[in-house]
Amino acid sequence: MKNSEEYNDPLLYDQENGLFQGEIPYLLKWASQTDGPTIDLACGTGRATIPLAMKGHHLIGVDVHRGMLDLARKKSEGLDLQIDWVEQDCRRLSLSVKSKFIFSVGNSFQHFLTNEDQDAFLSSVNKHLESGGLFVFGTRFPNGEELLQPANEEYWKTYNDPDNQNKVDVYTISRYDSISQVQHYTTIRKFYDQEGKQIDEKRTNIELRYVFPREMDRILSSNGLEIVNIYSDWKETPFTCDSHEMVYVCRKVREV
Repeated sequence: MKNSEEYNDPLLYDQENGLFQGEIPYLLKWASQTDGPTIDLACGTGRATIPLAMKGHHLIGVDVHRGMLDLARKKSEGLDLQIDWVEQDCRRLSLSVKSKFIFSVGNSFQHFLTNEDQDAFLSSVNKHLESGGLFVFGTRFPNGEELLQPANEEYWKTYNDPDNQNKVDVYTISRYDSISQVQHYTTIRKFYDQEGKQIDEKRTNIELRYVFPREMDRILSSNGLEIVNIYSDWKETPFTCDSHEMVYVCRKVREV
């Protein structure tokens, strides 16, 4: 799998991202109004899939990364949840069901780096949505602050390793390619012992595609999806020029 270095250590991914639940209340609102299965595309380790299933909903979690799915399965073992974990490329999705509600969180849309990849992904979404069904997803808003980040090593955050409570500092280096609209990220993690001495460093790379709002209008429309709403976060805050994220609520209006 290309462009996957950041996900090759699923446990580390879960340590850094697993506790974030910001999308869950909004997703539950729609899942509660929907019968039949809900599909989570690029579900990763089940960060959103499992909480929705714990509320009694039938979830289908799809991801191309076997290691992430293996951890998702392990986390859901013994919980008596109705979850089907499926290892598939979301650009070539082939499930035996259609859904009235499909979502994709974690800015996963940015992993589709080319126009062809984006169209293939959205065509798969259309194919698996019931007529009038909803597709909800988020992606970072390409404002100046987001794209023109320093090219040198920049501090991002600090957290404690849950296994040993030692400090981990996280830094990023970014370079934006204006022609491809792809941001090239290097994430640097510096690990410390209990005395505060650095004992290890790990670097991973990832590429993320940015899509501008008017461009997104065309992409969604050409794939049979009508924009119902666009928000700046999962709390339904109105979208403005100062937003950092674009959360789209789309309805299937035609087959493609």
